[in-house]
Amino acid sequence: MPDKGTKKKLTHVEGEAASSPAAEARTFVPAPESKAKAGKFRLFAVLSWIVAIGLEVAAILQLRVQPIKTWLLIVLIAADLVFAVIGNLLWKKANRFDPASEKQKVRFFVQNQLGAIIAVIAFLPLVLLILTNKDLKGKQKGLVGAVAVVALLIAGFTGIDFNPPSQEQYAQQTAQVEQLTGQNHVYWTKSGSKYHLYSDCQHINTSKTDEIFEGTVAQARELKNITELCKTCEARWTKEHAAAEVPAPAAEVPATELPAGEPVPVPVN
Repeated sequence: MPDKGTKKKLTHVEGEAASSPAAEARTFVPAPESKAKAGKFRLFAVLSWIVAIGLEVAAILQLRVQPIKTWLLIVLIAADLVFAVIGNLLWKKANRFDPASEKQKVRFFVQNQLGAIIAVIAFLPLVLLILTNKDLKGKQKGLVGAVAVVALLIAGFTGIDFNPPSQEQYAQQTAQVEQLTGQNHVYWTKSGSKYHLYSDCQHINTSKTDEIFEGTVAQARELKNITELCKTCEARWTKEHAAAEVPAPAAEVPATELPAGEPVPVPVN
């Protein structure tokens, strides 16, 4: 049956549709608006990383000041972690707006895992200097060293993208929707993990849903990092349109209604 619509608040996501020509060698080109957003996120990410590395340098210099103040080292490490994590999250968000191509393997790896690389730069030298510092002893070295190691692990974990976006992935997902519906248009919710072909899909029209978003496949990935089409919507669309495409059987014309002068067909045994 056709989409009956929804009584939920339906929000159209503004922005130009990304380019995805229907050709065998399909490619994905982000919309100018998406590239501009990615540029801003990357700028703020780099600035945040610079502050994080600056705090690491301050902590390293503090190791040379006698007596070494434990509380000050911990504060510097904690501040370093905050700015490193902020940079990591902004960078990963930028990659969703402007993904790299899997064909460029080195760039694809560096662009998507740069946060983890920066985490190593921002913490590993400090960890090594703390563990090898002769002026730090006993509980002081154990406490500061443990804080630095935990910060390194947290920053590294938030910097890793376990499901990195790619131009090929965006193109494939867009092609799947366009092949089914003939247009690049889907629905999703704030807390959902899938995008949908119908606004009245049972999985998004629930008592917990207040608002439904509509836009392109790329926008669903940009804003919510949604990577999968709803199987219920896919099966429903396929079933409805498969039934519509089946031709009706030709009606048999009774012999009494044959035009005058036409011979009555005789079955051949």
